[in-house]
Amino acid sequence: MAQALMIPHDMAPRPSAVLRNTFFTSYGKAQVVTPDELAAIDDWRQAFASHCKDRRYYEIVSQTVNPEFAYRYLVLHDQQDKVRVIQPFLLIRQDMAMGLRGPLRQAMDAIRAAFPRFATMRMLMVGCAAGAGHLGGTATEDEAWIAPALHAALDIYAKKIRVPVIVLKDFPAQYRQPLANFTQNGYVRIPSMPMTRLALPYASFEEYMTKVLSKATRKNLRRKFKKAAEAAPIAMEVVRDITPYVDEVYPLYVQVMERSPLHFERLTRDFLCQLGQEMPDRARFFIWRQSGKIIAFSVCMEHDNALHDDYLGMDYAVALDLHLYFLTLRDVLQWSMDRKLAYYHSTALNYDPKLHLHCELVPLDLYVKHTSILLNPFFRRLVRWLEPTRHDPVLRQFKNARDLWN
Repeated sequence: MAQALMIPHDMAPRPSAVLRNTFFTSYGKAQVVTPDELAAIDDWRQAFASHCKDRRYYEIVSQTVNPEFAYRYLVLHDQQDKVRVIQPFLLIRQDMAMGLRGPLRQAMDAIRAAFPRFATMRMLMVGCAAGAGHLGGTATEDEAWIAPALHAALDIYAKKIRVPVIVLKDFPAQYRQPLANFTQNGYVRIPSMPMTRLALPYASFEEYMTKVLSKATRKNLRRKFKKAAEAAPIAMEVVRDITPYVDEVYPLYVQVMERSPLHFERLTRDFLCQLGQEMPDRARFFIWRQSGKIIAFSVCMEHDNALHDDYLGMDYAVALDLHLYFLTLRDVLQWSMDRKLAYYHSTALNYDPKLHLHCELVPLDLYVKHTSILLNPFFRRLVRWLEPTRHDPVLRQFKNARDLWN
């Protein structure tokens, strides 16, 4: 999704409108709670336990990432007052036009010179501020119940606090069936920028190159690796707690983030430290040094026989000359193969090298609705035109590109 904007105090929901809210739908009781209030709900302890980013991750994000976001949780009870789902959401102001490129981008910038908030809207955004969204989160989750109950509760609450737009952010394609009731009842589903995945049935990176990559791509990679090898040696290590090195690595993350045309969240030093301290069973930080200096690092999570490569930081004083992107990718893939992991997952953007490396797309969906019955038909058409993937020509070259829309 496009970049979020800070909510000015006069636009943010009043505390009385979001704290200790209780209302009812035909499915049962619904409550909106803050991160602090969530700690008293026992069901939260098992939230998202089957996912790589479990409830600990959501807690870390709410404490350390984008403090201008209002982090909230929707707790849905059934008719027997049993908690069936705890669904995280955000209250933000969103830039609807961040995916635009070329003349359209220039026209939008010209308009915003006079009207800074043009094409920005307040939103209730369901999902994770720093990752894909998922339904449910309790050990008793039942998607057939959760999806319609969530649909009903979101409509009531968004109107209650007068937020005009509801978005389900970056939900994997596996949810298309349970979320069909959303698209049948006012929401439009559009593709978000997809993640990518690479299967790893290989003993080494060399075997992967030989069996999978084209001759031209192999030749190009070997030329890059040879050039890097001619410089001072580069050593990699993997740690589970980045805290001792955070002041060295964080500026490298900022360098990469600021070069990206699309970004939603902005990580902090505290996020990196807490991730390793609170989730040492999953957090993996890859660090590359040259002559003792850290020149690159990668934030990864290992879970369910896969490595999830989420964030990269590089020193651009040497990154391009040393082809650090490809060198770090080679090392991470080789490490994953050595551990016999089945898959390597990577986040959105930078699709051209991933195309040539024969990664496949992992579709993510946005479900969007305007709460006004009169405006929603127009809004649905507008959202289709603004959706970010249509402005990236590389995406359509992937073998499974149709999966983004089908």
